[in-house]
Amino acid sequence: MNVQTISIDFPNDILLALNESEKDLKDRIKIILAIQLYKSKKLTIGKSSQIAGLSRFQFEEVLSKNNISISNLTKKDILSDMDKLK
Repeated sequence: MNVQTISIDFPNDILLALNESEKDLKDRIKIILAIQLYKSKKLTIGKSSQIAGLSRFQFEEVLSKNNISISNLTKKDILSDMDKLK
């Protein structure tokens, strides 16, 4: 898998204020970004889990802990599918 690196600049004291390591902050930012892109339907759950650096199952657990549905199906989608089964 090819990887693109994106740098973000933070004031020097942010890590101290957050009391976390650079790696921990990087991991948290990736998960938050992945959640946001999934919620806004910009990416699928699979692609979002890749950004988060988690397996799909692990990402689904993160979504569940944050009360975010693991399905983007709307009520209209479900009813349409039900009609097709008739």
